[in-house]
Amino acid sequence: MPGTGYQFTIRRANPKGVTPIKALPRRARPGSAEYMVDAAFLHALWHHFGAEPFERGNLDAGRLSYLFGREVVPADKQFDPQSYEALLRIDETTAQSSMPEAFEDVLEV
Repeated sequence: MPGTGYQFTIRRANPKGVTPIKALPRRARPGSAEYMVDAAFLHALWHHFGAEPFERGNLDAGRLSYLFGREVVPADKQFDPQSYEALLRIDETTAQSSMPEAFEDVLEV
């Protein structure tokens, strides 16, 4: 994110183990840099995957965890939070109500 210390890190597979995805409380206030990072990450997910399920793959577990359980949810009942193959999806209704700026064509950061 330009102008901030935040990055979207694409991780390589970790031979020591996969960092589990877990719902982390979001304490960032709307308009703060951290909130805008979360919104920009959701924006990128939405423009890449849309409403379709997607693999967790090598997406940053920490950044996903700030959205998990709210804007990003498991796509199936066999969800394994420590699997790179775990399927996720964007809960469009929740995401649009909690972070409407993530669905705008141009996200100002």
